[in-house]
Amino acid sequence: MTRDQFIYQQAARVSSFGLAIQFFLGIFLLVFARVVGDSTLIIASLYVLSGVVIWVSLIVLFHQHRLERIEAIENDEITQQRTTAIGAFDGERELSQASARRLAFMYQWLMPIISLVMVILLAMIGYFTLVWLARLDDTTGNSVIFGVGLNLGWQLAICAALSLVTFIFSRFVAGMSQQPAWQNLRGGAGAMVGNALVLLAVAAGIVFQVFRKPAVLEGVAYGIGLFSAVIAGEILLNLILNIYRPRRRTEVSRPAFDSKLLGLAAAPDSIVRSINEAVNYQFGFDITSSWGYKLLLRSTLRLSLLGFAILILMSMVVVVQPGEQAVRLRGGRVIGEVTQGSMVFKWPWPFESIERLDVGQIRTLVLGPKLHPTSKINLWPIEGEPDSSRLNFIVLANSESIVPALMPPPESTEAATVSAQFALVDADLVLEYRVKADGLLDYLNFSGDTRSRRTALDMRELALRAIAMREVRQLLSTKTIDQVLSPTGDSLVLQLKARIQESFDRSRSGVEVVGILVPVLRPPSSQSAGMFEELSIDIQNARKVVDEANRMVNTTMSTLVGSPDAGTRVVSDIRELQLIEQKNGKDSPDARVKRASIEKLIVDARAQAASVIGAAHAKRWDMLMRARSTTSEVLGQAPSYRAAPEIYRERAIMSVLSRALASVRIKYVLAVDPSRIDFDVQMEQPEPGLNLGDYIEKKEQ
Repeated sequence: MTRDQFIYQQAARVSSFGLAIQFFLGIFLLVFARVVGDSTLIIASLYVLSGVVIWVSLIVLFHQHRLERIEAIENDEITQQRTTAIGAFDGERELSQASARRLAFMYQWLMPIISLVMVILLAMIGYFTLVWLARLDDTTGNSVIFGVGLNLGWQLAICAALSLVTFIFSRFVAGMSQQPAWQNLRGGAGAMVGNALVLLAVAAGIVFQVFRKPAVLEGVAYGIGLFSAVIAGEILLNLILNIYRPRRRTEVSRPAFDSKLLGLAAAPDSIVRSINEAVNYQFGFDITSSWGYKLLLRSTLRLSLLGFAILILMSMVVVVQPGEQAVRLRGGRVIGEVTQGSMVFKWPWPFESIERLDVGQIRTLVLGPKLHPTSKINLWPIEGEPDSSRLNFIVLANSESIVPALMPPPESTEAATVSAQFALVDADLVLEYRVKADGLLDYLNFSGDTRSRRTALDMRELALRAIAMREVRQLLSTKTIDQVLSPTGDSLVLQLKARIQESFDRSRSGVEVVGILVPVLRPPSSQSAGMFEELSIDIQNARKVVDEANRMVNTTMSTLVGSPDAGTRVVSDIRELQLIEQKNGKDSPDARVKRASIEKLIVDARAQAASVIGAAHAKRWDMLMRARSTTSEVLGQAPSYRAAPEIYRERAIMSVLSRALASVRIKYVLAVDPSRIDFDVQMEQPEPGLNLGDYIEKKEQ
């Protein structure tokens, strides 16, 4: 093909036509989507409108190519004129290269800038689409509504028709891009086939919406956002690689917005050629030119139809395992009886479907937002930051077990009243259940199995959890905190199981409760848990002190009165004695009788108190006998005193002085008449050696 200005003028016209299709298609989809209120079509229209930038850049680029060709033709004519006739000033005239430089500038700067703009637009479409879809199930008050149009038939027809039109135009543009002069049209073909893919996906989602599968249409909207993000990532990668990719001097760089992924969809024949080349390479010869391969290609349609028919026939037969139960559904209505362990024949989808369920499988359902991680040793204090999503259960406060130190200071009288009546506990509850052997129909009719986005549970599980949580809250609200944390008698788990099973039976859910697991059961916060542990430790310490005191009392009583029982009786009698003494006096007959009985009780025990009493009796008798001896001695000296009082007095004084002065070294006699004193002093020299007579005499003295 000769590259003259008319070639590029034709490419500019095709680009203008593509711009018109892209622009009016995007505007039509946007207006139609707003009228019918369909969110998926709004997202699809935004993607379609983003391709307008590509067609505008192609128009400008091919127009500049046309100007460059005109400039080149003029330069060629000038060069030919120079060779035939040379004027006076022809040597000073230079050839014009303005359009060529402007074209090079476009390839160097305009096309990368347009590619970067496309990256930003597609990335913003993908980001805001995913963020908007993430707010569908937002529970903080910022949720949005996913709109679905009411005119599904018109929507399906419009999307399918526009998808077909855009695909045909993309194939036409892709065919033109096979020529070297029109190779930049590949970017436009990719943009147009992207429209076809998006509209085809929307049409498929509308088909599923007709069969009451709304999650598919939401998935299509989610897929459009991801598709935009992927194309933006590819354009950005192409832009980076174009900077470092080596090329020949005369080679024109491929615009980064020319997506190779979309190019494959716009020209599927290139995929077939690549597959043929790969097959030839693997076999080592040109197998694609053989008659067998051509026969296979000619029979592809019939083989595909045969395979499709086999799949349809296979979908009409369903094998139900022995542990499973199944029912046939036609338009959501149950057909026939419940089948177990047999083969079921049905009409192909979408006329009939099989709802099959393993009734023997035990399923778990967490009765709360999420389980708290537990270690091998379940400690009450919570490590790390408290989880605000965990909800506590209300129980009755037990005034005997709740000490004031564990209760927060009330801010008002109402708060004090509530704190005195109610308390909180933190618990993780896990419900284990299975479908009853004869409850499959009740289980299916109880609720649907649709699942909202960003929700791990379906509607049936949410309903079961709501019923179970109602029974749990009602039961715990009638229990005190001591009965919950330290249950006695009938187990709390058994009570919960019975109440939940009764509620499930009333709701005809077809569910059998297998058991209730309680991995965590503790006070609501780390501070309260620590206080409860401190209270338990203090109670144990108090019990230890009481036990030590009882042990000391028992030991003391056993030592004093022989046994703790005897000590109890003695203490009781002593208290009665004190009451008698207070009422009648210490010397009353009743007090004496009671005192004698207590003494007899202590003495009969033959313990330490009895020995003390015996020692007291012995000491009393010893004092009495000493007093009698002194009395007898005094009475024996009375006749001597009456016979000679003066002599008796002097003799007694001398006896006292002799006993007192015997151990005194220096002796003084005072206030005595010297005439009456006679000192007999004898100086003796001690003899050496052993003189037994002196010792015997001294001993006798």
